[in-house]
Amino acid sequence: MRIGAKFPAHFDGRRFFNPDATRARGWLDVFRWKLTSRPEPSPPFISDVLPFIPPERVQGNALRATMVNHSTVLLQYPEFNILTDPVWSERVSPIRWAGPRRRRKPGIAWEHLPPIDAVLITHNHYDHLDLPTLKRLALRGETSFIVPTGVARLLRSENIGPIRELDWGESLSFPSFTAHCVPALHFSSRSILDRNKTLWCGYAIEREAEFVYFAGDTAFGWHFARIREMFGPLRLALLPIGAYDPRWFMSRVHMAPEEAVRAHEILAARTSIAIHHGTFQLADEGLDAPKQRLLACLQGARFLVLSNGESADLP
Repeated sequence: MRIGAKFPAHFDGRRFFNPDATRARGWLDVFRWKLTSRPEPSPPFISDVLPFIPPERVQGNALRATMVNHSTVLLQYPEFNILTDPVWSERVSPIRWAGPRRRRKPGIAWEHLPPIDAVLITHNHYDHLDLPTLKRLALRGETSFIVPTGVARLLRSENIGPIRELDWGESLSFPSFTAHCVPALHFSSRSILDRNKTLWCGYAIEREAEFVYFAGDTAFGWHFARIREMFGPLRLALLPIGAYDPRWFMSRVHMAPEEAVRAHEILAARTSIAIHHGTFQLADEGLDAPKQRLLACLQGARFLVLSNGESADLP
């Protein structure tokens, strides 16, 4: 199903692109960044997570959001549970012995994970599409996987399913909710050969005429006003705040905390929760710098920074 408003063209016949936005930096810029990078020191591991044991279902008209880690949030409604970009692995990398390593435990132990009715995947980067975790979820046999255009092929090759692909503007209805696929300003790749061969996106989850927005990874841009126009004030927005330094490299694909606050205001979200921070150090800022920078610029906005394992019951 396609939602009413159309979005700008974002596919040239071979690759996807960000309409009305500056293109993401290329591989030469990646090498330039890595050669000049001076990451802020962070502890190799922080043992401050108090794991949470969620109920199988919440009651009444409740909406509970539990921060698992990074961009993984457990959204619990009375009738269904949703996981966003689930990651339980020790590394988010194509190589098991190298690449970004976990600095904090997940906020929910795997054995305490409740039934998951749907998983939302926003794009194919390793810190958002974690195949070992998705395989474990698929083996439980109770989960539907929703992915952007082009991503289903990878999951099917690993016997992960059932899967539904969505393009920007398309929707998928379940008995108790509808998932709407919306734009993000980002890019995709899992190797140097497949850049932008698959789509990236965010999602708006609709239940009883109320909406929760999961932004995934995105730069600041035109799409926030369009989402507000389409869905009205949001009950909740999950907005990324990390992996923003250096700005010359990251600003085209990741928001800084100040931009996330602007997005919160544009979206007219009743509450926002910060994601994409605190577990993997993916850029030059320190592990907890996004949280500190966000808290310093909130000025009264209802924008929560949950620790791994912390929950919020949303009005």
